[in-house]
Amino acid sequence: MNWIHLTTERQAEELATPSEQPVAIIFKHSTSCSISRMALDRLERSWKPDEMPGVKTYFLDLLSYRSVSNKIVHVFGISHESPQVLMVKNGKVIYHESHYAISYSELKKSNDRYLPKGEAIKNQN
Repeated sequence: MNWIHLTTERQAEELATPSEQPVAIIFKHSTSCSISRMALDRLERSWKPDEMPGVKTYFLDLLSYRSVSNKIVHVFGISHESPQVLMVKNGKVIYHESHYAISYSELKKSNDRYLPKGEAIKNQN
């Protein structure tokens, strides 16, 4: 995966601005959490760039950039969890999940069925 590192609150604000930007995935990672490491490893092993063309992937190190995580909570209105993944399109979260529920296949399904109204969906397995 070609991660773009989220290191500033400005980057979070830009992701929350409606635009014609491609879908963005934000992975919020705690470097001190084994569950977070497992979720990250699973996602990276499963990632198929040809199935997610144009999707930009953002990596947020929560221990180093807590203020950026707080800004994400503020601009998107999604409660903080760790690990956590958010899928953003046109400035709105269209999918989010955390912990063991983080799954490449669910991200792919969400990307494939993007909700035009930009409503957030959460996997309810």
